Order: sequence, then C-alpha cells, then structure tokens
Amino acid sequence: MNKKHTYVWVSLIILIFGIIVIPTIIDRIKRGTIVENDRMAIADKSAPLAYVTYDGEKRKVPPFELINQDSLLISDKDYLGKVYVVEFFFTRCPAICPIMTENLVALQEEFEEEEDFGIASFSITPEYDTPRVLKQYAEKHGVENMDWHFMTGDKEKIYSLANDGFNIFAAENPDAPGGFEHSGLFALIDREGYIRSRTDGYGNPIIYYRGAITEDQGENDHGEKEQISILKKDIEKLLQE
Repeated sequence: MNKKHTYVWVSLIILIFGIIVIPTIIDRIKRGTIVENDRMAIADKSAPLAYVTYDGEKRKVPPFELINQDSLLISDKDYLGKVYVVEFFFTRCPAICPIMTENLVALQEEFEEEEDFGIASFSITPEYDTPRVLKQYAEKHGVENMDWHFMTGDKEKIYSLANDGFNIFAAENPDAPGGFEHSGLFALIDREGYIRSRTDGYGNPIIYYRGAITEDQGENDHGEKEQISILKKDIEKLLQE
C-alpha cells in the first residue's frame, strides 16, 4: 500500500472515531457518568482535601440569596463557618432525586451531633417548588438539621448558580424524567466557602461526589461506584480542620 492510500485510511479512521466516540464522551461528561475505569482509583489519603481551582484560582461558592422552606432569606454568608454539601434537585423528580435525598438524610444522621454541618438544596423548578412545597418535602423526608435549607427563587439565577457557579449541570429537557435533566452530583464546601474534594489516582481533585448511588447499592448499572462513603470521610476531615 502506497503512502497516499495509507494517509487516506488513517484520515478515515480518525473521522469515524470523531463521529462515534467523541460525542459519547462529551455526553457522559455532561451527565456526570464518567465511570471508575476512565481514571485511576480515587486516592484515600490522610492529606488535607484539595481545593478545586479555576484559571489557577481557588473556586469559591458564588454569592446567592434565595428563599428557604420557612420563607426565610438565605445567602451564602449563612453557611460561612460550616462544612456543607450542595445539591441541585426538584421535588417532582421521578428518577435520581429520591436517591439523592436518601443519601443526604444519611449524611444528616451521620453528623447529627455536629453543629457546624449543613446542606444546601437548590430547586431547579422554583416555579413549582414554593416554600410551602419545599416544607412539605422536607417534613416527608425527615429533615431535622436546622442548617439544611431547601431553596427556591429566580429561575435564571438558580440555573446560573448551577451551570456557571458550580458547573453542576442542570437544564430543561422534555425527554428527561420529569422534564428536567441534572447530573446528580454533590459539591463539598469548607468553612470558608471553598469547594473541596479528595484527589484521584493522578493527584487531581475529583471535584464532585456521586449523589445518586447509595452505600447499600454499591454501584449502579453503569458500573459507577457509590461515593457517599468517601464523602462522609471527607466531611469529617473538613470538620476537623
């Protein structure tokens, strides 16, 4: 085979790879479904948790002011001095949200004696999830932590907070369960408002924790392993800092 034909075949293979494989990878990243085999095992080190950075700067929780389930104005400043977990959800979600809530209730129980632990749940359907609806949801799931706020407010601000502030994907999608699509990831925040996480086998922050797989489940149908057990350990680390 001459060089000309070789270049044609190589170009064809690259083109096919780009058409078939790359869109799949991008879609998996968007949905937060990169599995354990895509990177080395998460490092379980005694070292302090890493800071998540953007353009070389430590990434901090963006400013926000929203209304909680008790119709109280809650801002990012209310969480300063606390270690807390962030999620984006909606009360009518028929798919991953019930599992996420179950996991957060487990965290609430794990750290019930810790006054400096909290949870921030932001609704991505604020037009339906009024304070009254959020209050009923909280009571239904046995929420007792005074620093677990279910928040609602301006839709554009909440979506900006999710996609730009935290880079936790959320969007309207009529084909998704409940009409909305979101990643099911949890963010871990330290006392000063910085996003923190442990590192992977390469020494890079894992950034977020899978929130839609329970410890009892172990892993999901895609082979993704639960991360609630390591999240508990990392919350403990931050509480001790």
